[in-house]
Amino acid sequence: MLRFQTAGESHGQGLVALVSGLPAGIPVEAASINRELKRRQGGYGRGGRMKIESDQVEILSGVRRSKTIGAPVAMLITNRDWENWNEALPVEEQEQTAAKYKSLNPPRPGHADLAGCLKYNFHEARYILERASARESAARVAAGGMAKLLLVQFGIEVLSHVIAVGEVHAGKAAGWDEIKKTAAKEDILFNCVDAEAEQAMKAAVDAVLRTGDTLGGIFEVVAHNVPPGLGTHANWDERLDGLLSQAVMSLQAVKAVEIGTAIDNAVSLGSRVHDPIDYSRDEQRFTRPANHAGGLEGGISNGEDIVVRGYLKPISTLRRPLQSVHMETKEPVKAAYERSDVCVVPAAGVGAEAMVALVLARCLLEKFGGDSLDETRRNFEGYREQIRNF
Repeated sequence: MLRFQTAGESHGQGLVALVSGLPAGIPVEAASINRELKRRQGGYGRGGRMKIESDQVEILSGVRRSKTIGAPVAMLITNRDWENWNEALPVEEQEQTAAKYKSLNPPRPGHADLAGCLKYNFHEARYILERASARESAARVAAGGMAKLLLVQFGIEVLSHVIAVGEVHAGKAAGWDEIKKTAAKEDILFNCVDAEAEQAMKAAVDAVLRTGDTLGGIFEVVAHNVPPGLGTHANWDERLDGLLSQAVMSLQAVKAVEIGTAIDNAVSLGSRVHDPIDYSRDEQRFTRPANHAGGLEGGISNGEDIVVRGYLKPISTLRRPLQSVHMETKEPVKAAYERSDVCVVPAAGVGAEAMVALVLARCLLEKFGGDSLDETRRNFEGYREQIRNF
């Protein structure tokens, strides 16, 4: 089984991503993963941290001579900001640095601060913040970059685009070619295919920046050229829609997930929701004139693009802090403030790409197996022939 884990804190030495279960022989270039990390750091509305960090991955194991070797892949992303925190957060207690510890009290509404402190019995939230921070998502993007390198060997691509920031929505639907072209840009504004909407999004972010507030939004992840048959209806915890929803929901600040046009579907007639089935004799495959299901039926991919939307709440750290309570005195005070972003919807979309890619790579390997890329490809091609001859 493909598995991954991350480790590291926001202001620690660095972030670690560990990916195991990849077959041997996958071509790997660190530059492709670094591009994913750069995309995560981009977008209008990011905070001061992005001026410090320039994320680069160092592959420590599992890749030799630019190919995976079947062993776990360990990757390190060094935090440049560590030099500003190494005395505040040393690994071992040092009396001479005790005064440099930067406590966080009172807790910030919307963050993990209070819930985490109650759980772990801390009376201030520094250690909760350090791990709960969205900085952790950089390690997920590195892990997802490895998953993408596997998927592309089978013609599967995963990208995202922004469809809303605050109350500003893109005015047109996005096709795959438009999404791919927008994601390929070097300078990311909001990673939205609608240039006019992007300017309105920028104005909305500027307006809340002046008031010390923050904005959320909606991103959409599209997995293109996914074969039918990934996932299963047989067991509740193996349904692909459930796996994708949990993966995207696990990202910091994501509070809702939608598959296809599920929200509109819920208030529509069945005759307008369910996608008719056609057959293309030229392509030798079943097709759909619409994709309201988002590429998934019964927890199984159906051959159409998989479409997953994430609904991102506004960033919880406000320069104009909300009401809180001091954890020791229990007196009412304003919440603590830590350097933060104003809007991170494009970055969250890149993080969600990584999570979707990791889930699809896991399901692909569960279906086709293989200890080497050649073995997995043989199994995959045999299945494709089975589908063509169905």
